[in-house]
Amino acid sequence: MRELSLHILDCLENAIEAGATRIALTVEEDSALDRLAITVEDNGKGMPAELVARVLDPFVTTRQTRHVGLGLPLLAAAAERAGGQVLVQSTPGAGTRIMAVFQLRHWDRAPLGDLPATVLAVLLGQPPVDLAYRHCVDGREFVCDTAELREALGDVPLSQPQVRSWLREYLQEGIASLERPYP
Repeated sequence: MRELSLHILDCLENAIEAGATRIALTVEEDSALDRLAITVEDNGKGMPAELVARVLDPFVTTRQTRHVGLGLPLLAAAAERAGGQVLVQSTPGAGTRIMAVFQLRHWDRAPLGDLPATVLAVLLGQPPVDLAYRHCVDGREFVCDTAELREALGDVPLSQPQVRSWLREYLQEGIASLERPYP
């Protein structure tokens, strides 16, 4: 995958397939440490330790429709190419935490890509899930938590056209406010 946002989407979709009702996505860019960390944490069904130990193997999957699972192995390969690694922690019945770390300015690090579209794809999909999205760049922070949005909107769904349009702009402007050129 050419953009990290596609890896993030894969992790978010895995969380939803695991029955998560709440997912936390955190993107932290720290130029002083030359570090990019992406964390996806969910409250889904989790995985036993034996599966966690093998989950980065492309020939390990829990899906019945195919015999390979390339999402996490491809994320791990992208992280390793950029001087980083992927860590997976999971507890059966409690959820999973995936953290991908990259050297921020590494020449082989893929770009983040279209994070607003990635977040929207999850927010507007089925089944509905609450997503707490936090993006930090050198101490500046943008946060979007759908639990708070749903509470403010009452019975109005996130998929309602005006809400969807506002949400897209809100995400784009929030993320854009963090952008800065790398030296």
